[in-house]
Amino acid sequence: MMKVERNDWTKTYYKTLKGLEAMIDMQKQIKDMLKIVAETNMMIIEIEDSILKASTNNRVINAMNIAEISEDL
Repeated sequence: MMKVERNDWTKTYYKTLKGLEAMIDMQKQIKDMLKIVAETNMMIIEIEDSILKASTNNRVINAMNIAEISEDL
């Protein structure tokens, strides 16, 4: 009887360990995903900054072109 109980506890112990290992693996995967998301967010911010700079430059060039055209007229 004692051996059967010990085997049951051993099985429960190893099942618990496997469950904990699975949770740890998931936490590692989530941590890695969060790193990727943070890097992606930084890239998006840089792209937005580039677009805003290009938009501002385009407005300045358009204003200069309009001024030149009006001077020519």
